[in-house]
Amino acid sequence: MNEIDRLYRYKSLLTSRHAVASEELMATLGISIATLKRDMARLRETLSLPVVYDRLAGGYRLAPGNTRRELPGMWLTPQELVALVTLQHLLSELAPGLLGHKLAPLRERLAHLLHDIDIDSLGLAQRMRVVHAGQRRLPPQAFDTVASATLQRKRLWLRHFNRTTGQRVEREVSPQQLVHYRDNWYLDAWCHLREDLRSFSVDALERCEMLTDTPAVDVPAEQLKRATQAGYGIFSGPPIARARLRFTPQRARWVRGEQWHPDQSAQVEPDGSYVLELPYADDRELLGDILRHGPDCEVLAPAELRDKVAQALHQAWLRYT
Repeated sequence: MNEIDRLYRYKSLLTSRHAVASEELMATLGISIATLKRDMARLRETLSLPVVYDRLAGGYRLAPGNTRRELPGMWLTPQELVALVTLQHLLSELAPGLLGHKLAPLRERLAHLLHDIDIDSLGLAQRMRVVHAGQRRLPPQAFDTVASATLQRKRLWLRHFNRTTGQRVEREVSPQQLVHYRDNWYLDAWCHLREDLRSFSVDALERCEMLTDTPAVDVPAEQLKRATQAGYGIFSGPPIARARLRFTPQRARWVRGEQWHPDQSAQVEPDGSYVLELPYADDRELLGDILRHGPDCEVLAPAELRDKVAQALHQAWLRYT
């Protein structure tokens, strides 16, 4: 029995109600008294398991109230520990300031575990950098409320500010899923006001309350996927058209490695140009991504999208002339 397996066995052998004698532990696990003492020290100091020695009962036991306490991390390999620390660091970077207080105990525990395999958790985090571009400020209370309601399957009452129209609308929604997209958080939910699926920017929720006594309505997974992933970008709804875009040979060196949509198709032309086709339900986000490529991207179809790009470029040109 290796050390990891042995330490895990202690969890089933020790309880808060019955003390287990040293001789019984040594016989069951096939270890010496020296190994037993080392194991007890590691259970307390590294794994934070509250093992005490009950002199009256003549054996080891867990402190009262800790019968079901887990031993987090003890069955992980060093490679898995490193992966877990990496994930924890990236998660904290996805929403700075929102999850820090919740992840602090995990960060401390992981640091102890990594110390045993000679890895500095702080140094490991410093070797990774997450760059945020265009991240909007997120109200912590709104995020916590939305996340809790989504996981607990409860309805939400919210007041949402629509940046496009400038209107504020109060409504009741059944949250379906949280989406982290381009450095910002969105909520896909069934809107009981519109009787349809809608997406809301979490940072645009001026007020939100979880309706603890009202269960959320669940939208079938396939229906949710069709509504939220059929078109381009964050905008929901069935596709209204397919865009056909041609990128210059130089820009194609980058775009050929990008996935714009799961249902895209592409081909390389003889001169090295790259032609990309993809569906979209709303052209606002697509327009921005096309304009980002400037003269290196030409809209071939549909004509309506081509005209909108041309008008936007013309308006930009007028501002500079």
